[in-house]
Amino acid sequence: MSVNDPRLADKSVFPDPVYKETVLKPLFDGAKTHHVESFRRIDRAHLVMLTETGILDEKQASAIAGALEQIDRDIDPASLTYTGEVEDFFFLIEKELKSRLGADIAGRLHTARSRNDIDHTLFKLGLKEHIDILLAKSRHLLNAMIETANREQATLIVAYTHGQPAQPSTFGHYLSAAIEVLIRDMQRFATAREIVNLSPMGAAAITTSGFPIDRARVADLLGFAAPLRNSYSCIAASDYITSTYSAIELMFIHLGRLIQDFQFWTSFEVGQIYVPNAFVQISSIMPQKRNPVPIEHMRHLASQTMGRARTVLDVIHNTPFTDMNDSEGETQQMGYEAFASAGRVLDLLAAFVQAIRIDPARVADNIRRSCITITELADSLVRIEGLSFRQAHEIAATVAKAVVAKGGGLAQDGYEPFLEAFKHAAGREPSFDRTKFEELVSPEHFIAVRDRFGGPAPEPMAEALTAYRDQANAFASLADTQAADEAKAARELNDKFQALVEKR
Repeated sequence: MSVNDPRLADKSVFPDPVYKETVLKPLFDGAKTHHVESFRRIDRAHLVMLTETGILDEKQASAIAGALEQIDRDIDPASLTYTGEVEDFFFLIEKELKSRLGADIAGRLHTARSRNDIDHTLFKLGLKEHIDILLAKSRHLLNAMIETANREQATLIVAYTHGQPAQPSTFGHYLSAAIEVLIRDMQRFATAREIVNLSPMGAAAITTSGFPIDRARVADLLGFAAPLRNSYSCIAASDYITSTYSAIELMFIHLGRLIQDFQFWTSFEVGQIYVPNAFVQISSIMPQKRNPVPIEHMRHLASQTMGRARTVLDVIHNTPFTDMNDSEGETQQMGYEAFASAGRVLDLLAAFVQAIRIDPARVADNIRRSCITITELADSLVRIEGLSFRQAHEIAATVAKAVVAKGGGLAQDGYEPFLEAFKHAAGREPSFDRTKFEELVSPEHFIAVRDRFGGPAPEPMAEALTAYRDQANAFASLADTQAADEAKAARELNDKFQALVEKR
């Protein structure tokens, strides 16, 4: 192969102008916007490891450390304009090192590494930061929902199935269901973070290196839990990306369903939720309107977040199991937009959940008109009168039809139809009077007797809220531990690097 063979890349040749503007410049701009600090950390950690393993002597390492520090002082990445003189941000730093140290010393920093392992390490460092911010916002939402569920654990609501009034429950019990889904979504995020938190450094191009590198040391200095074991996986797998964006997609599918319920519950016809004026916009023409538009913004932002996460997954779908640009710079940058809209939803939903209140008058009227306590009448006939459930169900259905036809309420208008239906079905009088009937069909009684594990009665609700608080505390404790570990790693890296600088 001759030196003029077209298969040999010539780094001295400027790129095609269109290629420069459409690919190289956007990638360079993305790197200087999102990854400068991670580049610095990787260079420093790799240099410390090369020194500790004896691959570089201290004199060489000290010269490189001093030059890296000087570059940091001399160059403001934000002010850089891509010219095409170098291919990317990595080669810019290498060029700057050569101008200060000469090619021999400058080139030694890249011993036993590649842009392949550097890139995926950059992306993982960036994702960890974004995940941690999103998990912090998720914890804030979780605590807001737990606080509201505790405040509203006895507040009656109408629970719907298939868009129709079904049974009475409490707002606290409803929110508890959403809390459990959020906890599971946060656990998926925590699992994704564990996958992200494994260092690719030392994989080099794809098969590691013949030099006696210490991959675990670099992982430790960069604040990773450990190196990712298989070097091919470090470069090819990309499941740290799919795990992260799958977790985002699921979380915002689930939160979108909660938000949609709030939209339905605030409609004029239902009116179950009262939204304070601070979360309401008025119409420019219709003076009677109170529009709870934050719900709409949460809904479309949740959908945008889900769609952005899905786009990242679609980009990686059907890509080869090898190093490829599809999972790298521009896809990573596009994914950050999902985190941005996700954070807005979490912040707004946390504030909204704490601010809204249930309208007890509307709930009481909806319960009255819909006869949704009738299930407990059927259950009580089984327990008190010894009827089969099917027989009791038929009696209760007859009563409900009569009350709805009259446009009345079960407690006020249901006793006479009940007496008639019971006598017809059982051939005798019931053993309880009107007062007991009214108690049996009251929403308060309905809630109180549903005291099984997971039910809306006070005892299971108290147990559930304790469990949710314990889980919230566990998430917070894990975050504190992770933050402390990474701060410790950052301090050690800085100390080791500065020690090299001072030996010049």
